Amino acid sequence: MNRRILVAGLAAASLALAGCSSTVAGVAAPDSSAALVGTTAPIEAPLSSMLLTPADFPAPYEAIVLPAQAVSQAAGDLSGFPAGAKVDPAGCKPPSQDYGENGTAMIVGTDNAQRATISVELMRTATPLSVRAQEIGRCSEVVTTKNGAQATVKTTVVPAPPLNADDTLALRQTVTSGEGAETVTQSTLTLLAQVRDVRVSATYMSFGTGAPDSAALDQVFTEAVQRVNAAA
Repeated sequence: MNRRILVAGLAAASLALAGCSSTVAGVAAPDSSAALVGTTAPIEAPLSSMLLTPADFPAPYEAIVLPAQAVSQAAGDLSGFPAGAKVDPAGCKPPSQDYGENGTAMIVGTDNAQRATISVELMRTATPLSVRAQEIGRCSEVVTTKNGAQATVKTTVVPAPPLNADDTLALRQTVTSGEGAETVTQSTLTLLAQVRDVRVSATYMSFGTGAPDSAALDQVFTEAVQRVNAAA
């Protein structure tokens, strides 16, 4: 299954699951980090209460809060590292993430005319963004393989917008798969901010090499960080 079909299927699945409960059985896995950054206390508010709502997205983005069972797949699609994929270099596999109800929350807005999305993710993590930047420095180009299909993930650090947060980071990424006329390129621009133990990510994703909708992305990202700051 190529990436175009996978992401399109994700959008359809998310809409179909909109009426489902966001509560799933089982116990969420703990974050891989053992302690919070420095002595900063965690934000007590649940992630769901800090997440943007569909009304917070500008037109023409039609947004939906993803149910818990869809978050892990969506996160893998956005990062370019689908669950279970092998990576080369081997040390460039993203760290494990808690996709439980209070580990990760996500809302996705879709511009159907442009076949593009803006996704906002809130994640509990103690790992500083500076560590993420160092990881990118070591893993700027990675080849992933899953079910015999390969993709090349190229990531660069770009200037981050000034914002009221503990730290910020911005990443530009392309994920290329297929060959010749069947080549598919997924392009993303991700803005990240750390507020205490909550990492805020806003990602514009499209296919091809067109310019991202920076104005809408900046608006959504700023509002997302303000929402978390208000709860801190």
